Amino acid sequence: MKSPLNCDEQAVRPGATTRRTLRFGSEDRSFPLDSTCDRHLHTSADILHVCRMATIIDSKLRPLFRKKSVIRTRDLARLGLPRTALGVPLADGMVSRLSHGVYAVTGYDVSEHHSFAQAAVRVPHGVVCLLSALVFHDLTTQSPHEVWLAIDRKARQPAERFPPLHVVRFGGEALSAGSTLHQIDGVPVRITTPAKTVADCFKYRNKLGISVAVEALREGWTKRRFTMDELWAMARVCRMHNVIRPYVESLA
Repeated sequence: MKSPLNCDEQAVRPGATTRRTLRFGSEDRSFPLDSTCDRHLHTSADILHVCRMATIIDSKLRPLFRKKSVIRTRDLARLGLPRTALGVPLADGMVSRLSHGVYAVTGYDVSEHHSFAQAAVRVPHGVVCLLSALVFHDLTTQSPHEVWLAIDRKARQPAERFPPLHVVRFGGEALSAGSTLHQIDGVPVRITTPAKTVADCFKYRNKLGISVAVEALREGWTKRRFTMDELWAMARVCRMHNVIRPYVESLA
């Protein structure tokens, strides 16, 4: 006696048939379909689904590419897209991989401070400070090859290698006070204010050199990048008011 075939065996038997119910108006009609035709219908449905998903992904990614020069996979999550959504743009050269989870948009017209945007994408909790902030505010002739970034004393050390970072650790008010948010190449970047930057430079004068701090003070005051009240407020935050006082008096 032959054993009854299960559903899978019936599906692969040559010439096997199945029935599909289609609805026409208020009637349900059942039609026999051979297994080959059924597979073709499934394949067509899969192709339509893939094309539909590709259209949805493209409609969400293109505005993101126009808005930001550097994106992370978390940006895709906010749009409800999977990480694999970047597969086609990567293959087409629309984006390039900078590091794990970080991608650069090809052809984006970037600014001279693009490295600050890249650093902010990699370390969102960081604050651009010291030499890099001096460059941003045009208060120095220095040209650092690293992005100086302040992070909390208890924060994890950034593992990213590009762009090169020079990490310093600030604590409490020294990190939270005296910084403003700037948009650089579509990326929000937090940078210390001119007054806070000058105070920080005096605090780190042994590492930067006192000449850098004095130059920043003179340039900032000459270009009116801060008021004396703003400078003293930031000097107190950094506990540098007694150190800065004689240099301020020399400006008079």
